[in-house]
Amino acid sequence: MQHELEKFLPANRIVTNLSERAAFAGDKWLAGPTPDVVVRPRTTAEVAAVMRFAHERAIPVTTRGAGWGYVGGAVSNCGGICLSLDAMNSLSEVSEQDFVAVVEAGVVTAELQRAAREKGLFYPPDPASSAHSTLGGNIATNAGGARCLKYGVTRNYVLGLEVVLADGTIVNLGGRNHKNKTGFDLLSLFVGSEGMLGVVTGATLKLLPHPPARRALAAVFADISQAAEAVWAVFAAGLLPAALEIADEATFAHFLAQRGLPPQRGAHVLVEVDGQIASARAEIAENEAVLRGAGAREIEVADSEIEVEALWETRRQFSAALSASGKIKLNEDIVVPRGKLVELVEFARILGEKHGVEVACFGHAGDGNIHVNLLLDSAQLERAEAILDELFAQILSWGGAITGEHGIGLAKKRWWPSAVSPEVRALHQTVKAALDPKGILNPGKWI
Repeated sequence: MQHELEKFLPANRIVTNLSERAAFAGDKWLAGPTPDVVVRPRTTAEVAAVMRFAHERAIPVTTRGAGWGYVGGAVSNCGGICLSLDAMNSLSEVSEQDFVAVVEAGVVTAELQRAAREKGLFYPPDPASSAHSTLGGNIATNAGGARCLKYGVTRNYVLGLEVVLADGTIVNLGGRNHKNKTGFDLLSLFVGSEGMLGVVTGATLKLLPHPPARRALAAVFADISQAAEAVWAVFAAGLLPAALEIADEATFAHFLAQRGLPPQRGAHVLVEVDGQIASARAEIAENEAVLRGAGAREIEVADSEIEVEALWETRRQFSAALSASGKIKLNEDIVVPRGKLVELVEFARILGEKHGVEVACFGHAGDGNIHVNLLLDSAQLERAEAILDELFAQILSWGGAITGEHGIGLAKKRWWPSAVSPEVRALHQTVKAALDPKGILNPGKWI
């Protein structure tokens, strides 16, 4: 295969050495099987040539960005070609006139955020992995993050896409306009498609004016139920923060232990607001009053950008603190309707007690996207699927979803049939067959 691929790519961008290929084998969830070959194109034309080659020979192709996914979506579990877009990392334009950025798929999310900020512009999607994950990967999973509450997810910022289809056809969808109703919304079809319908090589992304001010506060409550009720109190007061995060007692305790801080029982709430200087100051004061009225026993207010980032650094350490516990962490990014938040945290507690495992919850309380983490020792691992069966069944019975931002990939393949109706699954198959008739794009996953 190597010699044939050299017709389309220089030899130094075709990886055949076993140890080098192994570096492209997994993601943050699974160290998967080593792909037969890794290619690292630098242009859309090169991607198209590789796809034509693969399509003619029915060779599996798994597209990969930075490998920061959490569901095995970039794992080449069927062998074949790993199509790595990490070398397609040009940020070609940040336009102050059109309020757009033009990027290749391999641009790291935080790089775009910095470039936009330098011009007084703002790219709101902010997944926790933004310092490492690529925009192509964000588009493939429709990545979310903490600011979804006010600003929405990745899909809300995709104006245009350059996509290579399974047979090597290049299509350009959308463009620089902030409104466009020409034909079907094919653009959105590829956002969140997890590499199964086409290869996104470039994107035109919407930018906003950067808010002049940010304010935040962190509050500690007696327990997660009280903290969840406080989240509702914020909305009941007519407030809409930019971000509204929550963490239960287990998560907060692991964070304190990792930092060597004195233990204390409590749940953690983080609120961020943004806007004009005066309005942000007033809004954070209103949020503080609401949380105090809801029972917060201590509150720390951040009045500057540096202080706000310090509070966020605590929030960003929650997942790492759970991973440092020495146990196996299964992170499930479930979503429930906002009105079920209090019931969710209570159900998670009961589920953990029933099965004798530690369950730690944290995440985006404002939009109901809570990361329910099972912390298991090796003896408990064989029971994980049964525990998750119960968790997902309850989530779905509430009208929730089994994934809010990570995707399905391999990790949630077991629950795909119960997540949507037979008719919806059949519709997915129809779309997949139309765009990828030989089934070569990211095979072996949930479709």
